[in-house]
Amino acid sequence: MENVIELQHIQKSFNGFEIKDLSIKVKKGFVTGFIGGNGAGKSTTIKMIMNLMQQDSGTISIFGKPYKGNEKEIKERIGFVYDDNIFYENITLKDMKRIIKPAYKNWDEKTFQHYINQFELPLNKNMKTFSKGMKMKASLAMALAHHAELIIMDEPTSGLDPIFRRELLNILHELMQDEHKTIFFSTHITTDLDRIADYITFIHNGEHIFTKEFYKIEEDYAIVKGTLELLDRETEQEFLAIRKTNRGFEALTAHKHRVDTIFGDAVVVEKPTLEDIMYYTKKGR
Repeated sequence: MENVIELQHIQKSFNGFEIKDLSIKVKKGFVTGFIGGNGAGKSTTIKMIMNLMQQDSGTISIFGKPYKGNEKEIKERIGFVYDDNIFYENITLKDMKRIIKPAYKNWDEKTFQHYINQFELPLNKNMKTFSKGMKMKASLAMALAHHAELIIMDEPTSGLDPIFRRELLNILHELMQDEHKTIFFSTHITTDLDRIADYITFIHNGEHIFTKEFYKIEEDYAIVKGTLELLDRETEQEFLAIRKTNRGFEALTAHKHRVDTIFGDAVVVEKPTLEDIMYYTKKGR
């Protein structure tokens, strides 16, 4: 089984928004960063992957199986870390564990206690007293306590302070020493992915733009800067989007080598960030 998640030709429409013919694959044993602007369809896609929302058409398989007839088995193998409070507010973390533990046949109390200690989480305090970072740690501890093979994270670093964000990324990096684990990490804080992502899947307005190995993005995409005299109807077709000013232009290309051939030393070519790619894709479309 090479792909842990496979979505084929997914369509979903609601409230004026549409996921359009979405096909993506998430490879086993790697970290895939799932990026797109707010409203791009990331959370909707994750809800369909988790079978919390039904697609209108298309197929979804997790661990090579459809949810129908396999949901309990599939979800026992998934750890879900969500960007919202999924805990009861007026009970303690210890009580929350008692509720969640029976759902997983592979629950490992020793592993749970290890992460509780590592994250310095109080077992006997009400969940409503926890900060957002503490709730995220609690959610991650429970996801890891049943030896999940697939960790799905929906905006886990949103609203967290930089110190805890770095701590979380270090934990995920350590997890990936186990080649049997897979992480699917949705975020709009693209700098978090620089440290841990093997693949990037980018969606925009419900459409799949690309899935690429992280290093391939730098090989294919570039920010190009030059004077306006270099632009005409033909050369502008080389770019996904162009921003023009009185001083010249700045543009994004997905064909870096073609730009080198066409413009040579007449332009400045720079490495784009994932944020640059998201911005210019939105501008161009």
